[in-house]
Amino acid sequence: MLNLPLVRQKFVELNCCIIIPTYNNDHALESVISGVLAYTDHVIVVNDGSTDQTKAILDRIPMIQKITIPVNTGKGWALRQGFAHAIKQGYRYAITIDSDGQHFPEDLPLFLDLIEEQPDSLILGARDMVQEAVPGTSNFGHKFSIFWFKVETGITVLDVQTGFRLYPLNRIKEIRWVVSKKYEYEVEILVRLAWQGVNILSVPVKVYYAPKEIRVSHFRKFKDFTRVSIANSILVFMALLWVRPLSFFKGLRKKSIREFFMEYVVNSQDSNSKLAMSVALGLFVGVTPIWGWQIVTTFGLAHLFKLNKFVAVTFSNISLPPMLPFIIFLSYMLGGWVMGVEMSNLHYIHGLGFQWIKENLIQYLLGSLILGFLLSLVLGPVAYILLTVFRKKHV
Repeated sequence: MLNLPLVRQKFVELNCCIIIPTYNNDHALESVISGVLAYTDHVIVVNDGSTDQTKAILDRIPMIQKITIPVNTGKGWALRQGFAHAIKQGYRYAITIDSDGQHFPEDLPLFLDLIEEQPDSLILGARDMVQEAVPGTSNFGHKFSIFWFKVETGITVLDVQTGFRLYPLNRIKEIRWVVSKKYEYEVEILVRLAWQGVNILSVPVKVYYAPKEIRVSHFRKFKDFTRVSIANSILVFMALLWVRPLSFFKGLRKKSIREFFMEYVVNSQDSNSKLAMSVALGLFVGVTPIWGWQIVTTFGLAHLFKLNKFVAVTFSNISLPPMLPFIIFLSYMLGGWVMGVEMSNLHYIHGLGFQWIKENLIQYLLGSLILGFLLSLVLGPVAYILLTVFRKKHV
């Protein structure tokens, strides 16, 4: 049997509050607030420009903290105002719960129990999305969001779209330049916290979907789904361009070269052929003239083709300064050979520089592709042979 006084005490000890963003949900708002107040008095309700009876309902409940946004701006903005207020009040955690009656306050203790075991985590209330009452569009959006979250962070969670969450406020205040103001904010903040290394956990929670004829939803299927899709596209671009490669190299600095070699090569679960293809990919991209982008490109392609990222990125560094003049020279020579340029023209190599590259761009580009292909063709099989011999010794 649930011990309500004990739960209320836990809210105090954990310094945790409840944030309820609301917009025109007067049909369920009072019931939700009453249900939450049974567990804690630390309740913040953010009225996002409601035009129904929301204000009158809130005026009847003096013990809650109220934030009023004059004009409806969006759920994301309401949450941001709620978080800012909670941080200012000195709370450590905030549990967000929707005001439409979809969530059950009796699931609140689940979040408290888990955060006691795993402090400063972000906890998602994972809904049962296979029940009959769940709308088809919600089920599709649920699967869609899980897929993109995995692409953006490498993490698999049970429910990305849930509004029933526990947030570590000290990590939220570290995030800068948040753009989203509407439903896509919950996607952005979740991804950004994952990028910060916040531990993300899930607890199973109940969910109630009212019958279609009385269901009230402010989610505009086309417009808001488009906004969420655009937000995911931007986050995926940021993840592949910067966040995932940066995280990878931070890991590199924490271990010695030998440790990484043993982990990612000798003890890797990848086959010798996959490791050799990773070497070939790294060499090919490393020779291509996309200076400053070789590492990012290699990382993205290795992820796409499910190759060994460490091996591929390591060999893409063939274009580091000591090797660069030789690579440019060989590329120019091979390009000239294919194009039928007189070999005597190679004396221009004495004036090697970016201006020289610009003047001989086509010849150089063609030659670099050929050189990359040849290196991959020759050294890929060599790597396979060496791996076969070396790894056999360590079996």
